[in-house]
Amino acid sequence: MTTLFDRNRLGELDLPNRVVMAPMTRVRAAAGGLATPSMAAYYAQRSTAGLIVSEGVQPNVVGQSNPGTPGLHTDAQVDAWRPVTHAVHASGGRIFAQIMHGGRVSHPDTIGRQPVGPSAVAAVGQVFTPGGPLPAPVPRALGTDEVPEQARSYADAARRAVEAGFDGVELHGANGYLISQFLSSNANLRTDRYGGPVAHRIRFAVEAVTATVDAVGAARTGIRLSPGGTFWGVRETDVPELYAALLAALAPLGLAYLHLEATTEEEVLTGLRRAWPGALIVNPVVPMGPKQTDRAAADHWLGLGADLISFGRPFISNPDLVERLRAGLPLAPVDENTYYQGGDAGYLTYPAYRYAA
Repeated sequence: MTTLFDRNRLGELDLPNRVVMAPMTRVRAAAGGLATPSMAAYYAQRSTAGLIVSEGVQPNVVGQSNPGTPGLHTDAQVDAWRPVTHAVHASGGRIFAQIMHGGRVSHPDTIGRQPVGPSAVAAVGQVFTPGGPLPAPVPRALGTDEVPEQARSYADAARRAVEAGFDGVELHGANGYLISQFLSSNANLRTDRYGGPVAHRIRFAVEAVTATVDAVGAARTGIRLSPGGTFWGVRETDVPELYAALLAALAPLGLAYLHLEATTEEEVLTGLRRAWPGALIVNPVVPMGPKQTDRAAADHWLGLGADLISFGRPFISNPDLVERLRAGLPLAPVDENTYYQGGDAGYLTYPAYRYAA
């Protein structure tokens, strides 16, 4: 039986275990979207994970969702990320950058311009801005001739990620951000080749992934999806058909992995497992939901055919999570007040487990 602690081959990487650190926004970047020494220490502390997927990194200015997040669209940002990837590699780890375009989940106060989206439909809820939470604005609908540029932005950021020392990239196609907005049946009201029937709504995702594969290679490219997820008010009325079509279009590209969130019925997800010929990472819980991934959930999904399991919040407060899971040690609780407050408290201050003398 496969266990969390078996080795695994992922793309061109040999992983020492099947524990993945899920991408989590922590808003600790410096002005200009620059990675910091504290970020290098944070990821290095967690380098015993089989794979680390970084926090979401914006691929261009209009793609930034939250203040305080890092980017990969300037030379200075590439230079700032190099100490982070070096620290992870020096500690024996492997790290992919998650490329995240926020689309409509942004605000003019954050990016200095109107956010863009598939259609002029606002996200549901309040978005973070430099002055505090504000209602999500109505985005500007991208013109048909503008959409390919945004798809290529993922590939451009991927090139910079590899230049900065990342082992690969994960396209954020989940949780109501830009790729997810195009997949949606209520955020995407387009009537051109990017909207309407399923074959059109998957087009943006396929173009973004294809461009990224062309830029950095399939072995360095993964994608994260949240089938049926309702983040930021997105809705998908045809989940099995939509994702079966998307996976069929992506499968020939030979990606390093598919990363699924457990945001729909288990039967649908296991059907997607059967349909996907490559490596599968599963996040067994809904991100930011009431439950956190634990060993039981991980073992359950390994038994259902997942190759690796991603853990989110447990990695925040347990930098040595792999060892704690291996030895059955108690997990430290996380202080939710420090998720996004900035600074090193609640970021670098969680210790490894202290054994009794």
